[in-house]
Amino acid sequence: MLGTLADWVGAGFLVAGALLSLIAGIGLLRFPTVLDRMHAATKPQTLGVLLLLVGVALRLRDPEDLGMVALVGIFQMTTAPVAAQMIGRAAYRTGRVDPSLLDVDELADR
Repeated sequence: MLGTLADWVGAGFLVAGALLSLIAGIGLLRFPTVLDRMHAATKPQTLGVLLLLVGVALRLRDPEDLGMVALVGIFQMTTAPVAAQMIGRAAYRTGRVDPSLLDVDELADR
């Protein structure tokens, strides 16, 4: 009984994670600026991957598999923000960011 419930909850997490990842992909195609696309690439996609991993963990329930799923989650949470930071900085340095869109420009020459 408990295994069946975990399977259904895991399936719900898998569907929710897939939908968030789909929304992130649509945002990458639809948003006009680099900063908007950077946001779409990191925020919903990271949560979507984490929901997928929780769904997989609920379906597998093997300690070795859970360890691998945890490592994937940790790797995702550490690399996605760093990649977004590097994309934003590269876009700023190449002049692809409209300065009027920034509330605070910490990288401006003083």
